[in-house]
Amino acid sequence: MKILFQHLKKYRMQTILSTLFVAVMVASQLWQPKLLQQVLNAIMEDKMDEITSIGIILVAVAVVGLIAGIFNTILSAKIAQGVGADIRESSFRKVQTFSFSNIERFSTGNLVVRQTNDITQVQNLVMMSLQSLTRIPIMFIGSFILAMVTLPALWWVIILLVVLVVLIVMITFGAMGKHFAKIQAFLDKVNAIAKENLAGMRVVKSFVQEDNELKRFSDTSDKLTRHTIIVGTLFSVMIPAFMLVSNLAIVVSIYFVGDMVKDDPTVIGAIASFMNYLMQIMMAIIIGGMLTMMASRAFISLGRISEVLNTDADIKYDKDAPEEDLTGSVEFKHVSFRYEGDEQNALSDISFKASPGEMVGIVGATGAGKSTLAQLIPRLYDPSEGEVLIGGKNLVDVNKNTLRKTVSLVLQRAILFSGTISDNLRHGKQDASEDDMEKATSIAQAKEFIERQDKIYDAIVEERGNNFSGGQKQRLSISRGVIGDPKILILDDSTSALDARSEKLVKEALNKELNDTTTFIIAQKISSVIHADKILVLDGGKLVSVGSHKELLEISPIYQEIYETQKGKDAWGNE
Repeated sequence: MKILFQHLKKYRMQTILSTLFVAVMVASQLWQPKLLQQVLNAIMEDKMDEITSIGIILVAVAVVGLIAGIFNTILSAKIAQGVGADIRESSFRKVQTFSFSNIERFSTGNLVVRQTNDITQVQNLVMMSLQSLTRIPIMFIGSFILAMVTLPALWWVIILLVVLVVLIVMITFGAMGKHFAKIQAFLDKVNAIAKENLAGMRVVKSFVQEDNELKRFSDTSDKLTRHTIIVGTLFSVMIPAFMLVSNLAIVVSIYFVGDMVKDDPTVIGAIASFMNYLMQIMMAIIIGGMLTMMASRAFISLGRISEVLNTDADIKYDKDAPEEDLTGSVEFKHVSFRYEGDEQNALSDISFKASPGEMVGIVGATGAGKSTLAQLIPRLYDPSEGEVLIGGKNLVDVNKNTLRKTVSLVLQRAILFSGTISDNLRHGKQDASEDDMEKATSIAQAKEFIERQDKIYDAIVEERGNNFSGGQKQRLSISRGVIGDPKILILDDSTSALDARSEKLVKEALNKELNDTTTFIIAQKISSVIHADKILVLDGGKLVSVGSHKELLEISPIYQEIYETQKGKDAWGNE
């Protein structure tokens, strides 16, 4: 609730006006039955002048109530949409500060549901509250008192109606409440499965797993459906129950008023007014119950949103650290790293130095820790032990903008955003000119296919870059990585989709155009790092050897084994 009130402060004046309009609307609703009673009495007494004057007042009161209701709805919608948008923006901003481990803890699908469905639930609560929170107590208390005054003899009918309606509300809404948390949890799972299948559609079809994936989705979807049907069934029972109780109350009232009419004909006007107030009492309780139900669901959603907003990012930057120009030197001092939840270190006691302008290769078997080591340099993770230094400064003391300007990371899985080619390249340098783009795409050997596009750099990039091949996406990703002319460039197996000729041209261009840049090349193939100034050999998360290709062939059994294996493959492939 604290988060909700923080965002509502921005709309304080609109909230006050909305509440005033609700008060006017309820006052109009409470006044109309009394005016109707007076009209009926005037009709029975054949007082035409009084009928006309009271009728005009009745119409005027109804119009005022209608106008107040319209303005209340408009303001409520604006406030609810504004609060929803503000919370959504705050949540998105918070997620942008998360480290990889924060995002892994929540999961991508879970965060998407929290920023869409959960915020929608809170948004609905805000609108419903602004329309009904003031209305319910005024309508209930006003209708209760006026009904008692209108027909005091039937006080017990009013009490009985209130008790029965409250019991129905408590039973039905109480039964619904426990299902809402499960509905949100299964929404997370359905969203995650759908996201995985859409992203991995090629894998699903390649391995003919459609039936298995359908069963997995259907099982989760059926559980979500089951809980949703239970809530819907309770709703379907609740509304007729309300109508039954209200109609019985009206029938009982008419029955007991029958004898009163003989002595006092004006009671006919009173019974019409009395029935109106009974309906308003019932509606106040029903709306209150629905608001309670929505609130219970929204509070679950609000708690999930609060969990995101109150989560501290694992990686924090020193706000007082100045922006500065760092050299491209990199040093690891006894660095160890362990992923959250793992029992063993992914990296253990890693120490090495890389001088500015050096090309450093990183090789090792799958799971040796190559990518983990690379992700510590741009501080996507912090080491569990030890220090990582860039330009002689510990990363924890480096300004965020300085670090992003100094280090550029190109991942193996090329991730492109929907938009244009230039939009994607400007992720690497916001103010990149066309000359910058031409230079970067030339280095990455992407200029050739970009110039074949109708709009060149303004060519459309579809979602996840689906209108480009794997090799084209990697070359665009490399272009984005080099366009800012970083002091340190990390290529995490980012040429794996390129043919041998293209890979060779990219490496030559990097050496020529970025000869002052410290380049880390993570590769599965020895041929990708054979000309590196220094090669790090990892095994089981440990740095087992460091040296040039020639040196490692003499001193490193693991490197020799990798080389001989790949050399054998090459020989076999050339036969």
